[in-house]
Amino acid sequence: MRAGLAFLIVAYCLSQFFRAFLAVLSPVLEAELGTTTGDLAQASGLWFAAFALFQLPVGWALDTIGPRRTAFTLFSIGAVGGCVVFAGASAPWMISLSMVMIGIGCSPVLMSAYFIFARSFSLAVFGTLAGVTVGISSLGNLLSAAPLAAAVEAYGWRETLWAAAVFTACVAIGIGAFVRDPEKPQGEAVGSFAELLRIRAIWPILVGMFICYTPMAGIRGLWISPYVTERFDATLSQVGTATLVMGLAMVAGNFLYGPIDKVFSRKWAVFAGNLCVALLCLSLFAVPPATLPLAIATFAAIGLLGASYPAVMAHGRSFLPPHLTGRGVTLLNLFGMGGAGVMQFASGPTHAALAGSLGAEAAFGILFAIFAAVILAGLTVYAFAKDG
Repeated sequence: MRAGLAFLIVAYCLSQFFRAFLAVLSPVLEAELGTTTGDLAQASGLWFAAFALFQLPVGWALDTIGPRRTAFTLFSIGAVGGCVVFAGASAPWMISLSMVMIGIGCSPVLMSAYFIFARSFSLAVFGTLAGVTVGISSLGNLLSAAPLAAAVEAYGWRETLWAAAVFTACVAIGIGAFVRDPEKPQGEAVGSFAELLRIRAIWPILVGMFICYTPMAGIRGLWISPYVTERFDATLSQVGTATLVMGLAMVAGNFLYGPIDKVFSRKWAVFAGNLCVALLCLSLFAVPPATLPLAIATFAAIGLLGASYPAVMAHGRSFLPPHLTGRGVTLLNLFGMGGAGVMQFASGPTHAALAGSLGAEAAFGILFAIFAAVILAGLTVYAFAKDG
């Protein structure tokens, strides 16, 4: 069990790496393949869309055939295959294709770990385990920052992706060899998504999931790089530093939110943290940072306070009956990743249109204000959720 969970956590570390590495690769992909910011926003959005849409079949598979075969099959084919396509890409569309494949491959990994937690541990420790898992896995965010920039400068981006493909394949083999499916109680009822949606207590939590990951995924996964590059003429090394600092803040935030329900109300802690994130995004619009260090500090604060994903997941988990565990956690995750995907799709053309008419600096400010508006709209619904 422990070895299997370790491999799932490493796999989710790779998932965090893949969803965020375009921010660092964008300059070299633009130079070699002619990709634009819009192309990369679309590719990032496709990753989240593929990840989110596969949550429904993943949920069925977890409840039906278990996490071992579900995670091993998809991760082997999707994540490893996507890395190979990315490493051999010769046009922007191949980057998009690879991101779809990697998104599908990564879609069952965290939910497989959460499924095992929900089946094998008490509800009281689920939030802590969820936060620790995401916190440790957030090392992938760190690897996709300064270390990735250094590897690309030293060896080239294609060689770096081939190395990632080999390592991903090794992790997939470990999942197949060591993950163990938790025992299924005899006579357990067979659930459905329709039954799940009849639990009205999770409806406002689904809205909370939709907005809780959106700003971090959008900013850390893509927009931090062009922002610091265009506003402050940052070098690749400085971009790596900026993304690394935000990534470290996200790691700290995941550990902060994990056991927060033992001290504060989980719901209101999530509400307060995301409200602060919305205000920070508005500050990037109303009072843009004058220096690169100040900008990095702002993004770090967003990363720290916006790392509420595991807390919202634990909130929703508290209302799920045992026979709907797989479908329930994947439905919650669908909304979390779906929100990030929708914003990534919308942010690319929105920024391009605004930049064309108002200039790059004003476009960034309005884009961050849109992030804030989405968070505030979601919080007005989440405020009516029952505390779990």
